[in-house]
Amino acid sequence: MKAFVAAAAALAMLAPSAGRARVAAGPQAVASSGALGANYNEHFEDVDYRDLEKAQTHWVRIFLPMPQIDRDGAAGHGAVQTILDAHKHGYHTLFTLKWPYNRSAFPKAGSKEMKRELARLDEVLPLVVGKVDILEIGNEPFIESLKEDRGADLNAFYETMARHVIQWRKAHCPTACATHLYMGSLTRLEFPKDQTATTERWMTFVKNTPEIDGVDIHPHVSDIAQSKAYLDYVLPRMRADQKFISTEFSLIWWWKQQMKKPVAPAFARMYHLPSGTLNWQVIADALANPFGKSEWDDFLALSPWFETRRHYLVNQMKLFRDTGRLEVATYGFKQGSSMSADFGPDKDPWLINSVFAARSVHANPDGSAAYGYGWIQDFRALQR
Repeated sequence: MKAFVAAAAALAMLAPSAGRARVAAGPQAVASSGALGANYNEHFEDVDYRDLEKAQTHWVRIFLPMPQIDRDGAAGHGAVQTILDAHKHGYHTLFTLKWPYNRSAFPKAGSKEMKRELARLDEVLPLVVGKVDILEIGNEPFIESLKEDRGADLNAFYETMARHVIQWRKAHCPTACATHLYMGSLTRLEFPKDQTATTERWMTFVKNTPEIDGVDIHPHVSDIAQSKAYLDYVLPRMRADQKFISTEFSLIWWWKQQMKKPVAPAFARMYHLPSGTLNWQVIADALANPFGKSEWDDFLALSPWFETRRHYLVNQMKLFRDTGRLEVATYGFKQGSSMSADFGPDKDPWLINSVFAARSVHANPDGSAAYGYGWIQDFRALQR
């Protein structure tokens, strides 16, 4: 069984609504509102304009772990250089500032550590404000923090960062600034226990701060129906003029539930696999010795757990767009090094999401990455 092309007629109804656009030096200029772009997370090294052109997308998203600029300086960091290069190539750009505090407490106001964080901001902001389309303040605060710190200290830290960004933009990019500001992502909202006083204050800050254009959501879920909890939570808590972005979203926990299950019998027969071979073992083999594209396609196409959800991207984007409040969403674009390292039965299989299978499939003759199975046709159709 091979990949089949999604019906274009069904997808034509899902075109994004009109919104602001800018003249692009590289790809054709497109309306930003409701757009679907490419998310690279921290893997700036994976940006290849050939991939972006093949997917017909116009948005690039990268995040910067802020402590890393202490090593090379902000101007020398690959994430900064790459997002600015994408801007020069005419792409719309979304740049996320990430503060990893999952091993230490948030710094207190006036402390040496807080001054260090503000100094890092002062290195980055002159480079990106006025150039990137969206600057996001915080990546996944409720994951990138200690559990005991996910209260008032979390709010206080991120509000301090946001106010500093707002003041800097006001002073240095005061009128018609090209860079819009969004607060970082809310996660795990499908679980009522994670809708807390802290998330409530997060949304109150978003709503009451006129310089903030909206909030990010990351619905990494096991069932698409769970993503509705994110929309139900954030939309009533924002101003009418605010929108949401979704820089990450996926069925990661559904994929993970399948990893320790036996591979599809039809695939096992086709490729003469030993009895009892598990899905994660097939992926590990593909990472150790990349498959030909047809073999990777067969693995996923013959697996009901994937094939029945092959149009997840279309369905999720429809839920987002139907709100009329989506500014831009970016989807996991390319298998990166962190996804493939030490792959085993308990590894989160993020690489199944990827539009381009750079790690599990042989590269094309020109060295560019091969398409993954199931995503590229829908990804392209969603650009229209």
